[in-house]
Amino acid sequence: MSLAVLCFSKLRHSVTSKITPPPRPKQNETRRTILVTGVGMAKGLTLARAFHLSGHRVLGADFEDYSIPCSGRFSNSLSGFYRLPRPLSPDHTEPYTDHLLHIIKDEKVDLWVSCSGVASAIEDAQAKEAIEERTSCKCIQFDVATTSVLHEKNKFMRACAERNLPIPDTHEVTSKDEVLHILSSSALLFPGRKYILKPVGMDDVNRGDMTLLPLSSDIMTLKHVSRLYISTSAPWILQQFIPGGEEYCTHALVVRGELKCFVACPSAELLMHYAPLPQDDELWRAMHDFTVGYLKRSPDALDMTGHLSFDFMVDSGALEEKGGRLERCLYAIECNPRAHTAVVLFAQQGPEMRHMVQAYLSAIDSPGDILFGTKAAPGRESLSGTQGSLKVELYLSDTFTDLERRNF
Repeated sequence: MSLAVLCFSKLRHSVTSKITPPPRPKQNETRRTILVTGVGMAKGLTLARAFHLSGHRVLGADFEDYSIPCSGRFSNSLSGFYRLPRPLSPDHTEPYTDHLLHIIKDEKVDLWVSCSGVASAIEDAQAKEAIEERTSCKCIQFDVATTSVLHEKNKFMRACAERNLPIPDTHEVTSKDEVLHILSSSALLFPGRKYILKPVGMDDVNRGDMTLLPLSSDIMTLKHVSRLYISTSAPWILQQFIPGGEEYCTHALVVRGELKCFVACPSAELLMHYAPLPQDDELWRAMHDFTVGYLKRSPDALDMTGHLSFDFMVDSGALEEKGGRLERCLYAIECNPRAHTAVVLFAQQGPEMRHMVQAYLSAIDSPGDILFGTKAAPGRESLSGTQGSLKVELYLSDTFTDLERRNF
């Protein structure tokens, strides 16, 4: 059955692709060859279409089972599709990296845009280092050191604390006794405060456990913690629970330490159901400032090129006084060093898409080149776009007035 579907789809694709000629780049723009991995997901396919509609040659690649074809391979936006071998582990990535290198060399790829999933975060970072070392291709992908810090919850929390950025009370724990001791001490210092235990590594069994600790009795708390495997080789994060349930997500493109694209929206259980916050919203400003602050306070910011997606929680019960008014407290709880599905908010053809594509292509230029935009006036930044939710002249808070700002 799947073979018949594959044959029919290939036939239909070959016919329709001949009917619809590919767009041409605008005058004075160079047509680039771009490889997008992860085209089986909405975020990868969105970016592939954006590059295609801007007149560039786009190649797609993704993991694919032989019995079930990847849906993205049939897109008319692609000039070709490649099946990628799944990396076995960060210690066995040679076939995966070699396959990417062959594609890039054979197809003369100018830019690799990594849109892969959570399971291959470190492997993509390793591939990026090999590709940029052995070819002239540039990569929208952080290196191993940066990806490791952003991908692992304990390292990310530590990095935020070092940069003096707001995070919930967080402890890395390596034993059950340590968990119980922290909970006991917190009950005395902060009565009523609750915590959530999160595994640091990949753990599909426990990652969805949102049990609030401590429980109603010490015995119940001990029983819950005792069933978990916590050790130095399998550390966990004990993190303060933020009441209110208001969770937000962001998608950002970073090129050499500069924030090039940014969108923030309430988190959605169903993918593709995202509604962007307006850029004059206080929460949008706070999340934008957090992202810029993280980049500017990173010692290796100029080496940072890739996708950056922060998750935030708003504490509905805590208020801070700022400028004579009370504001809700916003905390970063997690980071995903990869493209977020919210990138689909840039999918409408028009100025927004064009500026987004230019932002990606700026990774190909040398650091001294200016592809578009000019330096903003001190303390303010203009972001280009056409929709009301994606266009605003943002007056930045005093927290980051010393930061260098550029236009989108």
